[in-house]
Amino acid sequence: MDFDFTQLQPQERYKLLTGLIVPRPIAWVTSLGANGQVNAAPFSFFNAMGSDPALLVIGVGNHPQRPKDTAANIKRSGVFVVNLVSEALAEAMNLTAAEFPEEVSEVEAAGLQTAPSAQVAVPRLALAPAGFECRLHSVIEIGRNRLVIGEVLGAFVQDHLVADAQKLYLKTAELGLIGRMGGRGGYVRTTDLFEMPRISYETWRKNHQ
Repeated sequence: MDFDFTQLQPQERYKLLTGLIVPRPIAWVTSLGANGQVNAAPFSFFNAMGSDPALLVIGVGNHPQRPKDTAANIKRSGVFVVNLVSEALAEAMNLTAAEFPEEVSEVEAAGLQTAPSAQVAVPRLALAPAGFECRLHSVIEIGRNRLVIGEVLGAFVQDHLVADAQKLYLKTAELGLIGRMGGRGGYVRTTDLFEMPRISYETWRKNHQ
């Protein structure tokens, strides 16, 4: 079946996009509000988009009449932190997705602890298994889409999840991260793994002679 996006409403396109682009990683963004409170909000329109420089892109979107608090905070301060979400933090993350008033800290509402960041003024979530400290590179607005592009200044990983710091080997499977699946309540674990070696063209050619 074909779906013509030009004939669909935005919410209908959203249903198809989120139903098909799975799993999606979750950016649990901490930012500083106008009064200095630490806010946190999750976004699953998110991914890494390059490594030279290292770039993350987050689709923050808008409220009906104004930018979401996260977008406003990032524009004001120029920095933010992307915390990655483990299954142990799923309920707290889900709570911070609620539409709290601008002056209310989702971090405090969810009973989360923070820790100082190494590169930016925005704190990170202390129990997050890993994450990225970013400065704002640019914002691209296309229709009601707001793409926040962040340059990664540093990454943090809990010590017990680092296999070899010198070689940058991580215990990725032990991060216990979750992702988004389909509709508003769908999530997936990242513990069901399989591996395939990458095949070179030379190997393919040899096997097909």
